[in-house]
Amino acid sequence: MKYLIICFIIFISFRVFGQNYTLYYDQINEAEELIANKQYNEALKIYDEVFKTYDFIFLNDYQVATQIALAANEPEKSWHYLKAGIKSGWTLKSIKKNDYLKNLRNDPQWKSIKHEYKSWRRSYEAHLNQDVRKKVKKMFSRDQWKAIGALFTFSSKGQDRYAEKKFAPHSEKQVSKLIGILNESGYPGEKLIGNSFWMATILSHHNSISQAYVEKDTLYQFVKPRLLEAIQVGSMSPWEFAMIDGWYRTVKAGWKKADYGFLNRPTKEEWAAVNELRQSIGLRSIETRNGLIDIEKLTGMNFYLRGRPWVEEKIEVKDVE
Repeated sequence: MKYLIICFIIFISFRVFGQNYTLYYDQINEAEELIANKQYNEALKIYDEVFKTYDFIFLNDYQVATQIALAANEPEKSWHYLKAGIKSGWTLKSIKKNDYLKNLRNDPQWKSIKHEYKSWRRSYEAHLNQDVRKKVKKMFSRDQWKAIGALFTFSSKGQDRYAEKKFAPHSEKQVSKLIGILNESGYPGEKLIGNSFWMATILSHHNSISQAYVEKDTLYQFVKPRLLEAIQVGSMSPWEFAMIDGWYRTVKAGWKKADYGFLNRPTKEEWAAVNELRQSIGLRSIETRNGLIDIEKLTGMNFYLRGRPWVEEKIEVKDVE
């Protein structure tokens, strides 16, 4: 009876709140571990299962699966996931930059994809919330212009003064607008507006104003639970949250502690704690990320790993003087 009750609760939760993406991230991380160990066929099976199970798929996972299908000698699946990726926002420009997919572009099927591309692109854009997209894009542009002011201050103290006096009031208005969007439409990330960079940048700027500001700020602490909820329902990727929260943790600690491994490398003593933090939000382990970089170099694949430009290569142990 207890088992039936639990299943009923889970069923009701999915019906009311949508799919829970905790297992999604776990499965994708498992697939990436297999890729890092060159077990491409086994990894592809996991991608097949995930794509059949969830309504929304992050574009990055279609991009990786397209290449893994080729590595596993499954060209038809590669074509299938390439098309699914395009229908989820993958542009022809981006595909053409991927040298690993060069053979696909030389196949006769590529002509049919180019023929259908505009239609698929229109369909993709039609399902996005264009009103929220325009609003967030405008917020992002304003944020970038406001951030430029810091470039004209040449000392760290001067930058802090500018950030606290000039940028902070602007940023507080931005976060207030985000709260309104969260209440009306949910988190404006890839699923809602087709972009996972604009709002993440705005919140990262907010969390990097200064150590003194971050220590007393209450706006981010108010928003943070909503962001964690967004991860659970697939509206926000774990990487996106890690960058936002990473800035908060790193700046608040005066750059003396590691975050998720992106902004501040972990010491040997911090390594396990950083991996636990990553796991808590569904983000791949440092070891898996480093292994994927090895596979990129070995094969020429591009896994579109996030964390760049802060971390271009592997995340290594920080030397302590």
